[in-house]
Amino acid sequence: VLLKASEAAPARAYLAKRGVSDGSIETFGLGYAPRSFDAFQREAKSKGFGADLLVAAGLAKAPEGKGLRDFFYGRLLFPICDAKGQITAFGGRALDEAMPKYLNSPETPVFSKSRTLFGLFQALPAVRKSRRVILVEGYMDAIACHQFGATEAVAPLGTALTVEHAAALGRYATHAVVVFD
Repeated sequence: VLLKASEAAPARAYLAKRGVSDGSIETFGLGYAPRSFDAFQREAKSKGFGADLLVAAGLAKAPEGKGLRDFFYGRLLFPICDAKGQITAFGGRALDEAMPKYLNSPETPVFSKSRTLFGLFQALPAVRKSRRVILVEGYMDAIACHQFGATEAVAPLGTALTVEHAAALGRYATHAVVVFD
């Protein structure tokens, strides 16, 4: 929803520049984190979620000497799902010169970067059918592959491919194509 807000124009422009279709935006549930230190907290509070839960879920943080702040700020958001389609974390891409360029939710009881693959939920029907997975480097690579028919594509969260990733993929695929630059 926030991706349609006037404030999200830079995110929409970035997606348009990268050729991401409306269908891909919907399939992957892309969103936008406002340039506010507490917009997400206010929305979550209105739905009955407390600050402690937001911190435990990695959606807010309390920097030393400062009040509670949203973890993602002015970023294009990529929901990260488990194999069942449940959102367990988010990745965020800076739309300006903010560093790091990509930021993932911190590790939580339901999210482990070394065990999670972006796009796995969306890829599973094709992977189960073909028994093949295509490993690409990042969010945008996986989305582009899906958009152009290579729907077995997934991406590790960062450039490291772990033993845990390989074990998870082994449950679904017998062949893997790795496309890292």
